[in-house]
Amino acid sequence: MKFYEEESRIPAEGGITLHAWLFRPQGEGPFPAVTVAHGFAGVKYQGLRAYAERFARSGFVVVVHDHRNFALSGGDVRGDIDPWQQIADWRRVISYLEALPYVDPSRIGLWGSSYAGGHALVLAATDRRIKAAVAQIPTISGYEQGRRRVSPEQLPALETRFDADERAQLTGAAPAMQALVSTNPTVPAAFRTQAMTDFLNRFTLPDAVEANDEITVRSARRARMYEPGLWVERIAPTPLLMVVGTHDDVTPTDLALEAYQRALEPKGLQMFDGGHFDAYVDGTFETTSGAATDWFRKYLA
Repeated sequence: MKFYEEESRIPAEGGITLHAWLFRPQGEGPFPAVTVAHGFAGVKYQGLRAYAERFARSGFVVVVHDHRNFALSGGDVRGDIDPWQQIADWRRVISYLEALPYVDPSRIGLWGSSYAGGHALVLAATDRRIKAAVAQIPTISGYEQGRRRVSPEQLPALETRFDADERAQLTGAAPAMQALVSTNPTVPAAFRTQAMTDFLNRFTLPDAVEANDEITVRSARRARMYEPGLWVERIAPTPLLMVVGTHDDVTPTDLALEAYQRALEPKGLQMFDGGHFDAYVDGTFETTSGAATDWFRKYLA
């Protein structure tokens, strides 16, 4: 199915707007719709267009937004990530979709990947406007992921950095920054994985979009406190599809599979062979996007 594409700005709390792509199938509608968002510090230019276009070709209105403080979305503290603020903003995007005259508000689905896969679990459990959800390579437990990523020997230095940032902000300092990813152990960074660097290097951002190579230190502290897996038993009766890699060490495979076991029907599981960032690459993309498309067709179309 052919579709139109346009840019949109969606009003969010605090007077900012979220920059979004809007894909609309040709025809009068009303159409089912899917709202799409990226993970921790990810922006839509990094692999999400292919998903959006596949959903749109299948007859869905699709909106893909960037979280506040990233890319062309508003926000005063660039690189700052608050999962609960992102969830609140995503609810505004759902409301925006509901109000479009060519969208059927009773048939709205949600797709989130990685950190936003965790958001998808929370939203599916707490917002019944969502009629089908896909959580791809989702964050399940920020505490457990952080525990595996930082050794006991490294933890005191990390906590010292967290605490120093809090004390500095009390005196009026701006939130401290750190690299999003670095394999240099002397550089403070949220991630140490070469696979993430390789993934980000696959994409060229538009000139108007700043590189998302730094985040606030407090974003990492919030991530360690974030436990979206606690909501998984509350998602039913909303249909949930989880898309999980066999060798994911960013949002670990075993945590995702344990969460899937706790989820209630209706639910589905799509495994793919590979690690976290393989979900988006050629070949694997056909598996991950195809499973999501079929899920939305089953429960929305």
